[in-house]
Amino acid sequence: MPVTHARYLGPHNTDDAMEVTLVLRRRGDRPSPAHWPTAPQQRERFGERYGADPADIERVRSFAHTHGLEETACHTQRRTMRLRGTPTALQHAFGVELGRYETDDGRQYVGCREALRPSETLGPHVIAVLGLDRRPVAKAHFRIAQQQPSQTFTPIEVGQLYGYPPDADGSGQTIALIELGGGYRSDDLQQYFASLGLRTPTVVDVAVVGGSNQPGGDADAEVLLDIEVAGALAQGAKIAVYFAPNTDQGFYEAISQAAHDTDNKPSVMSISWGGPEDAWSKQSFNAMQSALEDAVAMGVTVIAAAGDDGSSDGETDHKPHVDFPGSSQYVLACGGTTLEASNDNISSEVVWNETASNEGATGGGVSTQVAAPDWQNGIALPSGQSGRGVPDVAGNADPLSGYQVRVDGQDTVIGGTSAVAPLWAALIARFNQVLGTPLGDAHSALYRIGTNAFNDITQGNNGSFDAGTGWDACTGWGSPKGQVLLDALQAMQGNSAS
Repeated sequence: MPVTHARYLGPHNTDDAMEVTLVLRRRGDRPSPAHWPTAPQQRERFGERYGADPADIERVRSFAHTHGLEETACHTQRRTMRLRGTPTALQHAFGVELGRYETDDGRQYVGCREALRPSETLGPHVIAVLGLDRRPVAKAHFRIAQQQPSQTFTPIEVGQLYGYPPDADGSGQTIALIELGGGYRSDDLQQYFASLGLRTPTVVDVAVVGGSNQPGGDADAEVLLDIEVAGALAQGAKIAVYFAPNTDQGFYEAISQAAHDTDNKPSVMSISWGGPEDAWSKQSFNAMQSALEDAVAMGVTVIAAAGDDGSSDGETDHKPHVDFPGSSQYVLACGGTTLEASNDNISSEVVWNETASNEGATGGGVSTQVAAPDWQNGIALPSGQSGRGVPDVAGNADPLSGYQVRVDGQDTVIGGTSAVAPLWAALIARFNQVLGTPLGDAHSALYRIGTNAFNDITQGNNGSFDAGTGWDACTGWGSPKGQVLLDALQAMQGNSAS
């Protein structure tokens, strides 16, 4: 990944070993997404058809031996091999120059001066080498209100306003949360859920390539927001938190590990982190796409935030941008709204756009990297645009109508599209429980159902794009009418069985 928005400090002169992840090509055809109600691929047998080719693994092993690199792990199912070596050995092996860099906010990392091209050194059997460039690739899409919120909600209240099915709690499901930093303390969870009159849900930590539950930093707000929203609205579900470093290696490994996890078996994956689509290197983008493709083929519904910086996604070139991985065709992308309620009913819901007061705005737009999928045929993309439209759905995200949560011993209010991802994850966990089968890639079903099962958001904009009737590039189809949406899915399930 070429270095941008960072200052070069000098060469990376150290003998401390580094570990990289090589992502290999598939041994067969690409798997088809499990468009519900199509039965998903079985995790336990996935590698037999779609894992790494044993011959490719041996080629990489030979390459590693030639260059004095140590193999530390190999996962045929996930198509990954980890290699360890000194910076000098890695530079010679992969033809790169490693340097020390510093970001505008003072963070230092090891990076490559030029973009790595795996095929030039390893041939077509390796699609990515991750971990040589360790810049932060994503940011958490949460917003803490800078001024007094106008109206705030518990997650339970938001679920009630959105008509979440009352007779389901996500029992039998596991929600995977991808976290690239931060952590939580158990006493915060216990106090928070007790304050809502709820039991503390089952939460397990999964360490990914050196990541761990490390509370004490700004990212704690993201971790606790995700757990508290998902846990309050899917009380019966297990929550598995995958902690990974904020690098392309960490992000890829977390998604891949969660997708293939035969112990926790997630049926829903919630991602509240991302970055502008064009900031990703080609190899990192392709690797991430392959991990997401694995997930939906195995019946995992992957949900991601659309971003909190309006249609620019925080870029400064005065052009619209969308956030990745939200822009992936394998991801249910979540935009944001400003929600008002009275007498236990929604009184107003518009596009979240508080940029005038520096309180953020929902992401959304059209991808320049991902073509429009078949399930978006017939929707009205913004004039002149032809890629994958973002987002698909929406929910309350404005910090001025935010969520009451507890972070590091303090009760606070947080918004952002990062709250909408676990909000939808909990809803889909409830759906999976009732339907008896995972939704997997839900796009086809949701786009067929369309406006009737959503609160259509028709007022507001996110900068470059305006809301309108039906799907739009601010809030997708809108916020959910939970029970109505479940009824429609059950009708589709019945029709497919007859």
